[in-house]
Amino acid sequence: QEQFVESGGGLVQRGGSLRVSCVASGSAFSTSAIGWYRQALGKQREFLAGITGGGITNYAASVQGRFTISRDNAKKMVSLQMNNLQPEDRAGYSCAQVGARNWGPGTQVTVSS
Repeated sequence: QEQFVESGGGLVQRGGSLRVSCVASGSAFSTSAIGWYRQALGKQREFLAGITGGGITNYAASVQGRFTISRDNAKKMVSLQMNNLQPEDRAGYSCAQVGARNWGPGTQVTVSS
């Protein structure tokens, strides 16, 4: 399984943008579907977006049109561009191989109102 380290979180105002990224270590990255997830305090982890090794993407309805997932197989990196952030987007964001539950430690996103 891959291991992930996320970065890029921070504090942003309502309507602002952030780009979070995760870097993988392992040998199967380029052929693995990778997903971005978030978990808000007191809530269950939520799938946001996924991307296959070939670049096919899918999104949760809650972020469709605002978030964009991308990957760079040479850098073993998957990024999530987040636009028009709202206070309800506040959460810890992490990535994992889809179906594998191997999330990294995550990066915190806070949106001020």
